[in-house]
Amino acid sequence: MQTSQAVLLLLLGCCVYRCRGDSRAAPRVYLSYKELIETKTARPFSFSFNTSDYRILHMDQDQGRLYLGSREYLVALDMHNINKEPLIIHWPATAQRKGECQMTGKGGQGECANFVRLIEPWNRTHLYTCGTGAYKPICTFINRGWRAEEYLFRLVPGYVDSGKGKCSYDPRQANAAALINGNLYAGVHVDFMGTDAAIFRTLGDRPAVRTEQYDSRWLNDPVFVKIQKIPDSSQKNDDKLYFFFREKSLDAAGGSTPIVVSRVGRVCLNDDGGQRSLVNKWTTFLKARLVCSVIGSDGVETHFDELRDVFIQPTQDERNPVVYAVFSTAGSVFKGSAVCVYSMSDIRNVFNGPFSHKHGHNYQWTPYTGRIPYPRPGTCPGGTFTPGLHSTKEFSDEAVNFVRAHPLMYHPVYPTHKRPLVLSTGLDYRFTSIVVDQVDAVDGRYEVLFLGTDRGTVQKVIVLPKDTSSTEQLILEEVEVFRTPVPIKTMKISSKRQQLYVSSDRGLTQVSLHRCAVYGKACSDCCLARDPYCAWDGENCAPFTPSTKRRSRRQDIKHGDPLRQCRGFNAKEKRLGQTAQFGVEGSSVFLECQPRSPQATIKWLFHKDGRRKVLNRDQEVLKTRHGILLKWLSQADAGLYLCLATENNYKHTVARVALRILDREIVEALTSHEAPPDEVNQSHTQSQQRQQPPPPPPPPHVLPPHLQPEIRLINQYCQSYWQQLNPNLPTKRTSRRHAEGRADH
Repeated sequence: MQTSQAVLLLLLGCCVYRCRGDSRAAPRVYLSYKELIETKTARPFSFSFNTSDYRILHMDQDQGRLYLGSREYLVALDMHNINKEPLIIHWPATAQRKGECQMTGKGGQGECANFVRLIEPWNRTHLYTCGTGAYKPICTFINRGWRAEEYLFRLVPGYVDSGKGKCSYDPRQANAAALINGNLYAGVHVDFMGTDAAIFRTLGDRPAVRTEQYDSRWLNDPVFVKIQKIPDSSQKNDDKLYFFFREKSLDAAGGSTPIVVSRVGRVCLNDDGGQRSLVNKWTTFLKARLVCSVIGSDGVETHFDELRDVFIQPTQDERNPVVYAVFSTAGSVFKGSAVCVYSMSDIRNVFNGPFSHKHGHNYQWTPYTGRIPYPRPGTCPGGTFTPGLHSTKEFSDEAVNFVRAHPLMYHPVYPTHKRPLVLSTGLDYRFTSIVVDQVDAVDGRYEVLFLGTDRGTVQKVIVLPKDTSSTEQLILEEVEVFRTPVPIKTMKISSKRQQLYVSSDRGLTQVSLHRCAVYGKACSDCCLARDPYCAWDGENCAPFTPSTKRRSRRQDIKHGDPLRQCRGFNAKEKRLGQTAQFGVEGSSVFLECQPRSPQATIKWLFHKDGRRKVLNRDQEVLKTRHGILLKWLSQADAGLYLCLATENNYKHTVARVALRILDREIVEALTSHEAPPDEVNQSHTQSQQRQQPPPPPPPPHVLPPHLQPEIRLINQYCQSYWQQLNPNLPTKRTSRRHAEGRADH
C-alpha cells in the first residue's frame, strides 16, 4: 500500500508541475477529433483518392464554391456541404516529364508530380490555374460554367501555358499570387535551382516586369506569404500591390550570420519599368520591416521574426483594411507565436518616411538626409502627386537609380499599441495560419480570431479590454480538426455561412464557427464563456442571431457576469447532488473536481458536525487542477467536501463529495488470510509434487463485535469499485442482515 501511495503522489506531483502557468493560456473547452465529430458541427472531406498536400486556393462566395489544389488534383466543393457531389479534375504531369524530373536527381520525396499552387478567377466562367509540373511549371484554364448548378468543372482542352514567373518549380517553396485586371502578380522562385526569387507581373496587356535579379538589397532568399491590392487614394492610378514576406538579413543581425526578418513591400500597379535603367524592372519597389516583439520583465526584447500568415480584414473604407499577421520565433530554444495587428496608416507613414542609407566609417544604416529626387521614389505615375507623368518610363534617371540603391525604409512598422494582440510562449506548438471574423453581440461588435496550429488544432480566441492600457486574451475553444496531428496549411472563413474550412497535407475539414452547447447546460456556463456567437435563450446555450425583436437572450461578452444576466436561470446548478467516496485509514484518496473553465479559481470547503471551513491543510493535502489528494487519512477526515469555483466574482459548487473512512483493522482483517498469488501458486505446485492432500483451510476470522457495523460500508465500497471497473456489471444489493450474518460465521 505504501508503494502504490508513493507512485500516486509522484504522478500527482508531476500533474501539479505540468499544470503550472497562466490559466488564460488554456482553452475553456478542448475537443478531441472524436468529440468534435460527435457534436455534428464538423464535416471531414470523405472522398479519398491518391493525393496529398491539400490547399484552399480560392473561395467563391457568390457561387458557393471552394476550390482546392493538391498533388495532381483540382477539386471544387460545395461550401454548404463539402461532401455533396465534389467536382474533381485529375491533372498529372506527363510520364515523360516525370521521368525527366527524376533524371535530374529530384523525386526522392515525391516532388516529381504536378502540385497545384494557384487558382484565380479569370472571368465569370473561367479560372486560371498553375502547378509545379514536376519542376516545370504549367498553367491552364478551367471552365466552371456560369452557375454552380451547372456542375461544370473541366480543363480547357488543348491549352497549356508556361508557368514560369507564376508558380514555383519546387513544391516546398511557398508562393503568393493575385490576378488583378487580367494581370497576374506573383511572388515566386523562377528557376529550377530555386535561387532566383522575384515579384513578377505576367499576363494582361501590360509589359512583364520583375524585381531586380540577384540583388540582396531587394530580395534575399524570401518566403512569400500574402499579396493584396490595396488602393491608396480615390485616384485609381495610386493603387498599389502590397506583399508580405520574410527574408534573410545580414544587416539586421549585426554580425556575420544572417537572421530572418519579416517585411511588407509594395509596388504600383501601373509600374511599367524604367526607360534606360531598371528596364522591365519595378521602379516603385519599396520595402520595410514588420516588427512584432514583446519586452519581458527583465527588459529584454523578444522578436517574433518569422512571418507565417496574413489575414487582411476589410473595413468600410477599402483604403484602410486591418492587417492581422501571425509570427513565430526563429530559434528552436525559445518556442513561441504571436499575432500582431497593423494599420494601413502606420504602414503608409513608414513608406512616406526616410530611406535607409549606409553611411560612415562603420558603414552603418542611417536615415538618408540628402536631397530626394522627383518624383519621390515609390510614387505612382498619374496619381495624386504626379498628375503630369503618365508612365514610369518618364521618371528621371536620378529617381530610378535612387530606387535601385535605396529600396529599404529606415523606420520599421510597429503593431497597434506597440505590442502583440495575442501571445503564446512556452508551449509545444506554433501558430501557422489565421482568419478573423467580426461578430455582432448584444453589447457590441467583437473580432474573433481563428488560429491554426502545427499540431492540427484550431483555436478560437477573443481579445477583450482589461483596462485603459491592457487587454486579456481568452481561448474560447480549441478543437482537433484532423484525425492525426498534422500542421494546418490554409484556412478560409465564410461569415455568411458561419463555416470555417481548414486544410492540411492529409485532407480538408469543414467546421462550424460555434458549438454553444459544449460550454454547459446552465445559464452561468453560457455567460461565463463570453463567446459572441452564443447566448442563453432560457433553456440552452444556443447560437445568437442579432434581431430587432426583443427576445429572451442573455449574453455579456464584455464582463461575463452571470449574477446580472442569469437571475432565475441557475436552478439546475442548485440541484447538484453529492457523490460518495471511500478511503482507508492510513492511506490516501483523491477527490476529483474539474470545473468547466480553466480560468476559474478553486476553493475546497470541509463540512462536518454542522460546521464548514476552508480546507487549508497544506502539509496533508496536495492540490491540483483536477482535484485534491488527502495524503494520510484518519477518521477525522470523514465528512462532506465541497469544491467551489469562482470566476468573475461568480461562485458555484462544482462537486459535493461525501467521504467515508473505512477502519484499517477491518480491511486488514478481511485481507490478512488471503495469501499472495505467488505463494498460492508455489504452494499448489509443491502439493502436486508430493501427491498429498491440501492442508485444511484456516478457520474463519471472527470479527470483534464493535467492528461488525463497518461491514456494510465495505460492501458498498467493493460494489462501487467493481462497478467502476465494469460498468455493465449489475448492481448487487447486499442486505444488512446478510452482511452481519457473514460476520457472525
